[in-house]
Amino acid sequence: MKKAVVLVFSLLASVSSFAQTWSVDKAHAKVNFTVTHLMLSEVDGTFRSFDAKLTSSKEDFSDAVFEFTIDAKSVNTNQENRDAHLNRADMFDTEKYPTITYKSTAIKPVGPKKFQLTGDLTIKGVTKPVTVDLTLVGTGQNRQGKKLAGFKASGTIKRTDFGVGAMPAAVVSEEVELRASGEFVAN
Repeated sequence: MKKAVVLVFSLLASVSSFAQTWSVDKAHAKVNFTVTHLMLSEVDGTFRSFDAKLTSSKEDFSDAVFEFTIDAKSVNTNQENRDAHLNRADMFDTEKYPTITYKSTAIKPVGPKKFQLTGDLTIKGVTKPVTVDLTLVGTGQNRQGKKLAGFKASGTIKRTDFGVGAMPAAVVSEEVELRASGEFVAN
């Protein structure tokens, strides 16, 4: 009986050891968003400070789990007054909620190197499931011989679902386009 228990634990340990963790290379990554202003023009923004990792045990990443943490105070729309407003309580409320997080809960292959990634997005203490389109751009190695993988993701959320902004959609669109891309380095 003891041998069987030891064998089961050994098998479980060996299966979990195949999972590999990858860290985002921040020099080759970005997190962006776009809203429509006055139903006339698009306003782009970015978050300058974020972290991300992925864990996968399969070469094709079909079992990947992604985790993102964004410093909400790092929002940048190239306009200081707008950025200051985005930090206030009616928008991101960065004093009370300094981070935005996303953790994937499911990944579904939908084509060669294409996936639908579903996860929990938390903004201002509100967590909602969000599905994004994910593409494996490619894989390779860096000069140090470490494995690299490049991904890009895009999707749309409704800002008011997360309590961001009370202004009408005619002023700032309800829909916010999200885009993230970057290289991950195997640890």
